[in-house]
Amino acid sequence: MTSDDQKRAAGEAAAALVEAGMTVGLGTGTTAAWFVKSLAARAIAVRGVATSEATAGLARSLGIDLIDLDGAGEIDLTVDGADEIGPRLALIKGGGAALLREKLVWTASRRCVVIADASKPTKTLGQVPLPIEVVAFGHATTARRIADLLETLGVGGAPRLRSRDGAPVRTDSGNLIYDLACGAIAAPADLAAALKAITGVVEHGLFLNLAERALIGTDAGVITLYP
Repeated sequence: MTSDDQKRAAGEAAAALVEAGMTVGLGTGTTAAWFVKSLAARAIAVRGVATSEATAGLARSLGIDLIDLDGAGEIDLTVDGADEIGPRLALIKGGGAALLREKLVWTASRRCVVIADASKPTKTLGQVPLPIEVVAFGHATTARRIADLLETLGVGGAPRLRSRDGAPVRTDSGNLIYDLACGAIAAPADLAAALKAITGVVEHGLFLNLAERALIGTDAGVITLYP
């Protein structure tokens, strides 16, 4: 199976968890898109809360009813992808620059399920860059604060402004993204708390103690991981 086949299998398995009448958080990215497509194919009545404008556009094109987060109340189930899945389902997310809206939806959900292809699980979190969403005003100053923190904590890497076609990447909320090539993250909870305390940091891509399970597409089928 290709990685896309594995993503599709995981998305289909997650869609099978959805029941009619649910309010469902719709993740962002290539894997989450397979979930949205699979959910639409089931043709059951649900309300979706999109984590990005891209996901909202896809959901509308497929006939899924959408509601905004403020009107949703508690979300029954959120399904989303991840850039990396570490021990106890600690996640790095934000490769699609939607981490703030994703975390807002995740933390409003009764249950969260992460879906991925077989390349995403890892024994040590931090093999992929960690995204940090910052406000645009004074962002270089914020990046220096982040760099000072990393040095204090003994974490490798330096903040790198994410750009595309020569221009900084903007999130749906108008913020910027810095990526940290940390290497192994020995204490993700400590790093998460320290990053969130920096003035100018809006959110980080560490999703800890949020996923109840992971559905991983593999050549042998979909396997389930638990914290």
